[in-house]
Amino acid sequence: HLNYEKQTPPANVMVEKDSDDYTVVKMKFPKKQDKSVIQYNSHITIKNIPLEAYNYVVNGRSAIEWIMECYRVKVDKASSITNDPNDWCKEHKDPKYILNLLLSVITVSQKTNEIVQTLPHIDFKTES
Repeated sequence: HLNYEKQTPPANVMVEKDSDDYTVVKMKFPKKQDKSVIQYNSHITIKNIPLEAYNYVVNGRSAIEWIMECYRVKVDKASSITNDPNDWCKEHKDPKYILNLLLSVITVSQKTNEIVQTLPHIDFKTES
């Protein structure tokens, strides 16, 4: 996907925040059964995420959940080295990068699903 990092968020997706703290530790779904809401951090909540966006799957996981899993603070048990994606944001002076990436991936997921739905169905028959 070209320019996947620069997509505008879907129109109905809302970002509610009570602070300009974009630091992420671990994004999560506040309610396990409701994927329309992501708690980005204690100050930012993303709401009205279209559930069909989760149908775009890469390596067995939705692209949205892949971002949620990869962009979190992790400590390697063996080495005790901390992998903190916020460091990249600070280094590039882009504190909103991870949030904007997540919103872009929601858009890309939706658009990809829309394109795939317009493709003709091909029935592959195997010869025996």
